[in-house]
Amino acid sequence: MDDEINLPPGIGPHNDRELELMLAGTKPMAMFSDAVHVSDYFPDADFAPYVAAGRIIRIEEIIPRPPHDMRYLFFALPGEEWRIEDALVMCRNLCAGTVKDHEADSARMGELLGYSAEEINAFLAHAKIGGNPET
Repeated sequence: MDDEINLPPGIGPHNDRELELMLAGTKPMAMFSDAVHVSDYFPDADFAPYVAAGRIIRIEEIIPRPPHDMRYLFFALPGEEWRIEDALVMCRNLCAGTVKDHEADSARMGELLGYSAEEINAFLAHAKIGGNPET
C-alpha cells in the first residue's frame, strides 16, 4: 500500500511481502483493509491463482462504519481459517466502536498475522511513544 510505515529496524512489516511469506509457509494469514470508497489496492489478482488452486483461502467482508463502509480482505493458509474468524470479530468490534482494549487487540492481531512475540512487543512499545499505530 502507499501508506508510509515508520517502524524501527527489526519490526516487520510484512507489507507487500504477504504472498511471498504465505507461499513459504511463514505467514499464516494476511489482511488488507480500507474504506470502500478510498482504496483500490487489494491484491486479489496476485493471490487469485493460489486461491483457485486451494493453496490459500480467501474471505472478504464489508463492515458498516459511518460515514464509510470498510472492506476487509483476508487470505489464510489451509487449516488457518480460524485466524480469519478471530480477526473478523476484532474488525467488527472496531467498526462498531466496541473495542475494550486497543493494545490487547493490536497484540492479538499481530499474533494472528504471524508476527513474533518480540515484533509485537516492540511494535506496541513504539506505538506508545507516538509511532505509527497501524500494522
